[in-house]
Amino acid sequence: MTPATPAATRRPLRIGNASGFYGDRFDALRDMLTGGPLDILTGDYLAELTLLILARDRLKDPRRGYAKTFLRQLEESLGLAQDHGVRIVTNAGGLNPAALADAVRELAARLGIPTRVAHVEGDDRTPHHPGSLAAHAYLGGAGIATCLREGADIVITGRVTDAALVTGPATAHFGWTPHDHDALAGAVAAGHVLECGTQATGGNYAFFTHHDPARLHRPGFPLAELHQDGSSVITKHDGTGGIVDIGTVTAQLLYETQGARYAGPDVTARLDTLALTQDGPDRVRITGTRGEAPPPTLKVGLNRLGGHRNEVTFVLTGLDIQRKADLVRAQMETALGAAKARPAHIRWDLARTDHPDAPTEEAASALLRLVVRDPDPAVVGRTLTGAAIELALASYPGFHVSAPPGPGSPYGVFEDVRIPQGDVEHVALLHDGRRVPVPPPHDTRALEPLDEPALPPPLPAGPTRRAPLGLIAGARSGDKGGSANVGVWARTDDAWRWLAHELTPDRFQVLIPESRHLSVIRHVLPNLRALNFVVDGILGEGVASQARFDPQAKALGEWLRSRHMDIPEALL
Repeated sequence: MTPATPAATRRPLRIGNASGFYGDRFDALRDMLTGGPLDILTGDYLAELTLLILARDRLKDPRRGYAKTFLRQLEESLGLAQDHGVRIVTNAGGLNPAALADAVRELAARLGIPTRVAHVEGDDRTPHHPGSLAAHAYLGGAGIATCLREGADIVITGRVTDAALVTGPATAHFGWTPHDHDALAGAVAAGHVLECGTQATGGNYAFFTHHDPARLHRPGFPLAELHQDGSSVITKHDGTGGIVDIGTVTAQLLYETQGARYAGPDVTARLDTLALTQDGPDRVRITGTRGEAPPPTLKVGLNRLGGHRNEVTFVLTGLDIQRKADLVRAQMETALGAAKARPAHIRWDLARTDHPDAPTEEAASALLRLVVRDPDPAVVGRTLTGAAIELALASYPGFHVSAPPGPGSPYGVFEDVRIPQGDVEHVALLHDGRRVPVPPPHDTRALEPLDEPALPPPLPAGPTRRAPLGLIAGARSGDKGGSANVGVWARTDDAWRWLAHELTPDRFQVLIPESRHLSVIRHVLPNLRALNFVVDGILGEGVASQARFDPQAKALGEWLRSRHMDIPEALL
């Protein structure tokens, strides 16, 4: 443990978020600026898929490659930010932070609002990875801190870690050094809660039915009151919708993380050490987050084109669903096999969405989905469309498709590699034109596996009832490249005692059949009464490859909650 650098105690930093992804609520920037006091307003616009989208934008126009939405939002909010003394930090620069910084300067000049704009560079590794559309290192918050210390009103970055949008401002405000591991780890925890916007205030929340629906219609965006020791209070502006409680914060802490060690370029945060307490209505305090030196390497995300894909969904209605599926599948396989070029990859999935004696035709129908992939767009275009259309009058009774098959479309592939932290040229480009190099941390520590913590004693034996897991456990899931993570938590100590012993990796694979032939690793987080499962390879080559029905695993946790287990009646 490393104590924060001795210094005069500074007031808490009030830092909010106005975007969780490229395409989030447009008026959130204005709402956060007018809803209550803030020191810093952040916006997270980047995800693995977003970088591929921005790369394709840049191919069309080299001046692009950034999140254009941010510029439009700022046009109506720049004056508000200046009037309220709020500084803005965002990764909306995407693949071209310098271009967005210039565009913001032009906007400020046109509006007549003096604005000091700085940006951060050094993440672009594309020249080092031939064949990639975009290759970018995940930088930390040190460059952001430099820009803010030198007086920037707006800081634009490219690919930084999501939590860096908080660690950077906190470092500048509190005067932390790279050795203040515990304080930095606390800022990482707060940043991770804020990064996905309204997911911290009741959005996408497993137990949404336990709250007044009116409060969830338009959740407010979250903010953190961050203290010098790294502790924080997660809350939202007074009068806004949504809920902030231990459950909503727990769900977000588990989102898209893996083990108890949450590694980043600034610090490795120990998620198994933090504690949550309800600090009043819509206020949750995070304390006790321990930090360790960051790893000596940085993650680099590589986005490239993987080929072309196409799909057709056959609608099967009424009786004999399986035999209808068998017939059309055999017909399509024959046609594709007889074509000049057969697609390299062919996948079939039958979704039994049909109900017996259904009151509507849609409810009586199942969906048979065919997805094909190949490097050649013609093979997944004319080959597929011709084969499907020719069956219109020659296949199962009631033949139709959900939409006419069209031409093939390109799909992306994501992978990540590690490089030494010192390999990047992390630079802060200040508002006055100066270039300030940002050195890598000298104190690093390779990640080491942790021993699994002791489990609580199991519940005494008693009567059980077959029931959905979600009656007693919440979950949130998401993607990390080709893997998925599923965080599961209990809301009571007794439910945790049962969950920790019953939901093993083997049981997970029984409940989620498509994981049975994959690696499933379980991480135990007793302070959160939570388990975090990492399912390696379930998403193929990442979200852009669209390898499964739910390509980002957003609903994998809800599927798990719907599965039935023998649950003690005392818990139900």
